[in-house]
Formats: sequence, structure tokens, C-alpha cells
Amino acid sequence: MQGLLKRRKVTLGLWVLVLLIGGLLVWATHHNAGLYSDPIMQVTRVQKGQATKDEDDFHNVDYQTKQKLYGHILNGKYRGQKLTVTNTYSLSGAMDQRYRKGSQLFIVVHQHQHGQLTATAKDAKRDTALVFMLWLVVGLLLLIMQFSGFMAFLSVALNGVLFLMAIILNGSTQGARVLWIFGSLAVVFAALTLWLVIGANRQMLITLATTLGGTALSIIVALLVFHFTHEKGMYYESMQYVTQLPRPLFLAETLLGSLGAVMDESTDIISSLFALKRERPELSATQVFKSGRQIGSTIMGPLINVLFFIFVADTFPMAMLYLKNGNSWGYTFSMNMSMGVVQSLISGIGIVLAVPLASYLASRFMEKKVRA
Repeated sequence: MQGLLKRRKVTLGLWVLVLLIGGLLVWATHHNAGLYSDPIMQVTRVQKGQATKDEDDFHNVDYQTKQKLYGHILNGKYRGQKLTVTNTYSLSGAMDQRYRKGSQLFIVVHQHQHGQLTATAKDAKRDTALVFMLWLVVGLLLLIMQFSGFMAFLSVALNGVLFLMAIILNGSTQGARVLWIFGSLAVVFAALTLWLVIGANRQMLITLATTLGGTALSIIVALLVFHFTHEKGMYYESMQYVTQLPRPLFLAETLLGSLGAVMDESTDIISSLFALKRERPELSATQVFKSGRQIGSTIMGPLINVLFFIFVADTFPMAMLYLKNGNSWGYTFSMNMSMGVVQSLISGIGIVLAVPLASYLASRFMEKKVRA
């Protein structure tokens, strides 16, 4: 009873601590204009104009609205100066946005003769919203999963740092070693994530071997298909804003995407098999293998569909823009969807191959008696 009360007090204290820290961070980012070198304007009043209809040659209809933003500058040498900024936004919001009372926005200040100031809106200040979302995610992880949630967040944070270092290293080599850099990064990603989330044990090693093996097999199969088909239908030119060789960059991107999918499935299958072996230690290796295949067949379909939905969500806005501007379905697919479909298929191959691989490795290298 005393232990239960103690745990409840610890949980309550954690709730209060997370709420307090989150509230302070949100408040601080809302009042941190002095940390920025670009001028920031606080909008205190908005005057909205009449909307005007705009139609292009393809009969796409949009509405443009002008608004006057009244406010004052929060930082820099013009701090405290009152300004009126004119902003034009569209109903679609494709290339612009609407500002409201209380918004903070970056502006470009123009100083004219006689000291008169004018300004144009550049972009909204979004750090408060980003910090709030980060606080919400971390808070839920800590409050619901506690130590496991903290380790999951720590793995994401460390992987983010490693990814940034890999991008900097890739830029310093002018993209000449992109596959080596991100291939090595994939191994580090998998090992670090599984070590933090699962721990340094046999389950982690089996999951790591399955993840790397399934990912490597999917890439090998993809390269074989590319070789025999001479990469017909691969529209590397559709990769926008690429400043280095697109093919190695595409393979590196596919490698990381396949790694995440295979790791997800491998972790689910092997953790389930370890739990099953813990409850029923009399199961033979053949029975464990068959159980792994059954578990894999259950989660394989939803996981592939998740990848497909992520792909559709990523390409849907640009595909609609292409279609609305008179492009054919074939051209729209080639320029927006073809490379994503190939990546999804390669990840799907990794997901399928990971099922027998995870089942086999777990059945052969799992302890005869799994400890709790």
C-alpha cells in the first residue's frame, strides 16, 4: 500500500514538473524576440479588405484578400516603433498566409527620407507553436511511458544530432560519399535506437541483425531489378532541387526509409516471440518460427499500408496542383509519384523479407528459457 502511494506521488510530481517546464518554455519563446537579429512585429490590430476573385487560364479560382496589420516592433534598433504593414493572402494559402491579432511576424524594415519607416511581412514566427508541440510529445511520452518514453525520446534526439552531422559531412565531401556516409549512419541509427529502447541483451542483437539484414536484402533486390531493367521508368529529374548526383542520393533516401520500416516490424515480431517464449518455455524452435510467421503476416499488411498512406499524403498536394493546371495523369505520376512508389515498393520488399528472417533468427538464437 505504501509503495502504491509512493508511486502515485512520484507520478503526480512528474505531472506537475512537466506542466511547469512546458508552460515556462512556451512563455519564454513567446517573449524571446530579443534573441533574433531580424525585426519582429507584434500585430495588435487587423483591418481586413474585400476579397477579389482570381481565375487563371485553366479555370482555377482563388480569392485574394488584402489586410492592414497594425503593430509595433519588438526587437532591434527600431524596437517600440509602430508600423502598418499591408499583406495580401489567398484563400488557398499556397504561397502566402493570413495573419491575425496577436501574431508575431518577421518583417523587412525600409527607412525612407525624413525617418519614415515602412515594412513588408516576410514570415510568421513559429517557435512558440513548435516548442508547444515538442513539449506535448515529450510530456505524453514521460507521463504515459515514463522511463521507456524518456529513452525513446533520447534515441530520437541523438539520431537527429547524428543525422545533422551526416548532412554536414556529406556537404563537405560534395556528395561524393553519400552512400557510404548514410549507409554507415543507418547501422549507427539501428544500433543506437535498439540499445536505448531494448537494452544491451540478446533480444537487441537479434533485432539488430534482422533490421540490418532485411534492409540490406531489400536494397540488393532493388539494385538487381535496376540492373536488369536498366532503370527504365526511374525519373531522377523529378527529384527537385538536387545539387548532386541524384541516383546515390535516392538510394541513400531509400535506405533510411526501408530501415525504419524493417526496424518497426522486426521489433514487434521479436519482442512478441520473446514474450511468448517467456510464457511458454516448452515451445520448440519450429513452433517459435511458425509463431513468428503468423505474427509477421498479421502486422505486415497494416505496416505496408502505413507506408503507402505516408507516401500519398506527401505527394497529394503537388499532384493536385499538376492536375489542376492541365497536366495528364501520366505526367503527374512520373513527376510526383513514381519515385515515391519505387521507395514504397523497396520498403515493402524489406518488410516481407524481414518476417522469415526475424522468425528464423529468433527461433535459432533465443535462449531456451527467457528471463523476465
